[in-house]
Amino acid sequence: MARIFKLTNSGLKADEEECLARILGQEQVLIFPTETYYGLGGLGCFPSVYQKIFELKGRSASQQLPFCAADTDMVLEFTDRPPAAFFSLAKAFWPGPLTLVLPARKGHLPEMFPGQVQTMAVRVPSPDWLRELIKKAGALLISTSANLSGQPPLASFDEVYRLFSGRVEFFIDGGETPGEQPSTIIDLTGPEPVGLREGKIPFSEIWSILFAD
Repeated sequence: MARIFKLTNSGLKADEEECLARILGQEQVLIFPTETYYGLGGLGCFPSVYQKIFELKGRSASQQLPFCAADTDMVLEFTDRPPAAFFSLAKAFWPGPLTLVLPARKGHLPEMFPGQVQTMAVRVPSPDWLRELIKKAGALLISTSANLSGQPPLASFDEVYRLFSGRVEFFIDGGETPGEQPSTIIDLTGPEPVGLREGKIPFSEIWSILFAD
């Protein structure tokens, strides 16, 4: 039987937040709303969580999973020598729907696959309650779209629940999420920033920060 936590305008209750942090610390996965769509995730320090998520989504285990962090300081614990563009974009757009691809600090994330390129895709999400939950859990939160691989992301709790009920034990019901567009993704691992996906934040706004006169 699934356990559903109801999100209110003020977020989660303190005891629910503590409960969910403990659940995540027990290598469980969770479905939760974000400022874009519903996410599926668990703590990024547990290899078992990655495997559960790959199986739930029917996703190839060769594909890396994105993360959400509580704040910029948490991101800096896991990335190695971030470029100057990182600090400019983080200051301008975090918390918010901007995912940055960064060099991952060796040994700080599970090495799931031999020869895996050591990069990480991460953002600091907009919802205060979600950042607080990640902070309490004490680790990066895997945050991939709560859907089947290759299918559109979902903004409706009812649709997400129908899809994963009986397969996922813990849900946060936030009603309908804003949807429309996912986060924008910028790759900062090369000599120049590269736009990988234009989402809620237009590329024009990104470039205006990075290449301002």
